[in-house]
Amino acid sequence: MSLSVQIGLLLAVGTAFGSVLGFLYKQRGAAESPAVEITKPIRSTIGLFRSRWYLLGIAIALGSWGLHVAALALAPISLVQAVIAGGLVLLTVTADRLFGYRVTRREWIGVGLAALGLAFLAATLEGGGSEAYSSYEVGRLASWTIALSVLATGVALAARNGPHAGVMLGASAGLWWAASDTSIKALSDQLGDGVVGVLIDPLALIIFLASFVGLLVSARSLQIGKPVPVIAVTSVAANVMTIASGPIVFAEPLPEGTADVVLRILAFCLVIGAAALIPAPRSADKAPGAHPTGPGPSVSGTG
Repeated sequence: MSLSVQIGLLLAVGTAFGSVLGFLYKQRGAAESPAVEITKPIRSTIGLFRSRWYLLGIAIALGSWGLHVAALALAPISLVQAVIAGGLVLLTVTADRLFGYRVTRREWIGVGLAALGLAFLAATLEGGGSEAYSSYEVGRLASWTIALSVLATGVALAARNGPHAGVMLGASAGLWWAASDTSIKALSDQLGDGVVGVLIDPLALIIFLASFVGLLVSARSLQIGKPVPVIAVTSVAANVMTIASGPIVFAEPLPEGTADVVLRILAFCLVIGAAALIPAPRSADKAPGAHPTGPGPSVSGTG
């Protein structure tokens, strides 16, 4: 494994913790803010940014995002996401110990299995530690990004008035961010064009739009859903699709042996099963003790 890839993976570790911490602070801020209306993005954004907790979460998330961008520029996208996915286990510990949320056994198990499955899913890629794999075909990237955007929109529309609206909106946000992350990886191949060249590249606009829409959808999901399930499913959706972009968009090598292929399929099934396990049944969502017991703003909504 090259030194640059090792540095990229080290940055991914920082990304993982920053992402979890930023998510939890954003949840506190979103819970005390006016309801997000996707059709009124400017007003909704202003309402969110009036919360000091949300501002703190955004600041931490921006730092994490910067580390993520650097990691994607140095290492294969699947390996970066594998490290970040493994960091998902930090969610339950941080939510329980630092934020005082009551994390159920179902959530502990579901998040742990999801992190394990994601790590195995990415680890089955072969030869990924020798280079960054940033080259791509424009048509393939465009098709992948459009597909993710359409899927994210469909999931968000299906979430309306559903029994797990918060979790489904979280999945939608994760899909938007997967589109953004894939575009960031593609844009990292243009770093030789300089800052101006990167900023005027069409991919920069796609990154901004996908990130912004994902931010609003995520804020709404955090307002109406329980923190741990929503954040976990958001992370799973983002990681699965971003890992998949490695071989699909950037031609990262796939395993050739039958055993590796079977392991990859089993890992994917484990991730999907774990994601389905994390949200509690509707009746359990309404049970007492779903709110945080620690200091700070209370959680609004039960999703």
